[in-house]
Amino acid sequence: MLAPLAPLGDSLVLPAAAPGDRADGRGFDYGWVRGAGSGAFILGSILSGQAVGLVGLGAAIWLNAALLIAAALWAPWVCPLPSHRTDSDTPVPPAAGHIGALLRLPAFRRVVLVAALILGSHAMHDGFAMIRWRAAGIAPGTAGLLWSEAVAAEVVVFLAIGRPLLDRLGPNGAAMLAAAAGVLRWTVSAETAALPALAAIQPLHGLTFALLHLACMRRLAETVPPRLSATALTLYGTVGIGAASALLTLASGALYGAVGPDGFWVMAALCAIALPLARRL
Repeated sequence: MLAPLAPLGDSLVLPAAAPGDRADGRGFDYGWVRGAGSGAFILGSILSGQAVGLVGLGAAIWLNAALLIAAALWAPWVCPLPSHRTDSDTPVPPAAGHIGALLRLPAFRRVVLVAALILGSHAMHDGFAMIRWRAAGIAPGTAGLLWSEAVAAEVVVFLAIGRPLLDRLGPNGAAMLAAAAGVLRWTVSAETAALPALAAIQPLHGLTFALLHLACMRRLAETVPPRLSATALTLYGTVGIGAASALLTLASGALYGAVGPDGFWVMAALCAIALPLARRL
């Protein structure tokens, strides 16, 4: 039941997010919303960790429930923002509202494929980075700081530098930069677990995740008809990210068991494959 919240939230936010080009001055940057969520993730992790330490693991469940209830009670009071785009702005393909109509859009297919490759390449890191770091003698507290460094970089991109980069490079250039950053990040991960090297590459998460997501969202907003936006974002989230990450996580288990950290070379290869595709995003 929680899974649709992110794509539905994106489908509500994207049409209303129009910084600098709204006559009523009520537009805002989409990155602010995602950055606030990432910042809340860091804060929530810290607070829930403290709560679990004080009263036990059940505190996490009660905190989660309390936050969801608060969100549900607050949602009706959020002032609706009118969309800055109308159905007349973008031609509606045949069978509008159908998944098939989306799949007939080349731009949509490219966005999903690029996202699947680059975001899916995070699977081995998400599943086995902590195991690798502990095996290399990195203390759990230090490993937690490394993880927080990556999320902090995500927040910085969403809140501060993501939009200027996107405006300067465009969705294609931003996606190419994310793919190149992924190649570098996973190549270093394959070669070493030295703490200075790990600390140096963790900020690349801001590019491989946050900047890529902003680029994909802008491209979808430009090319997908408004009436299909919720379906497009759901497919992007479940197929482009969810299914690809699930399959690559399963593959990462066998890969890490067979070749160990050298499996990160496969993740780097996925980003390398995405590079020419991102050029035509």
